[in-house]
Amino acid sequence: MSRIAKQPVEIPNGVEINIKDNLISFKGPKGEMSMDVHSTVNVNKDDKTINVEVKEKNSAMAGTMRALIYNNVIGVSQGYEKKLNLVGVGYKAEVKNNQLHLALGFSHPVVYEYEKAIDIKTPTPTEIIISGISKQRVGQIAAEIRAFRPPEPYKGKGVKYSDENIIRKEAKKK
Repeated sequence: MSRIAKQPVEIPNGVEINIKDNLISFKGPKGEMSMDVHSTVNVNKDDKTINVEVKEKNSAMAGTMRALIYNNVIGVSQGYEKKLNLVGVGYKAEVKNNQLHLALGFSHPVVYEYEKAIDIKTPTPTEIIISGISKQRVGQIAAEIRAFRPPEPYKGKGVKYSDENIIRKEAKKK
């Protein structure tokens, strides 16, 4: 069993967890989620902790299931957030009824539609904040928006994560 799988997941106050057959449901102040448990893993719930145990020998899924359970507990209690910055002259973003409108230097505006479970805000025209309860969906949507215009290495123009460092290249010399 992996080192990660051996660690118990602590349940914060205000989070309800129900385990029924191979389904775990999480309910917290931010929302509700559920996930399937892999067949090679047992999940046990105590008063304030969840433990993952291996049914079969050499189950590689134990650490993965523990990490997914932990991510869902944090998601329903605190939520996840990713910040993107737009770098470039004339680059801007705004949200209109579940659509993110981006001006990224193309001849046309880029329109990105997203589901209601995810919340996207634009506090300034060059900043995008993506938040939600699913770590996977928040990261996926951030990656999809970044893929419209990834940062280029010469001037650093494009859509970048707020904590991302762009390795700059030197321009051509004559």
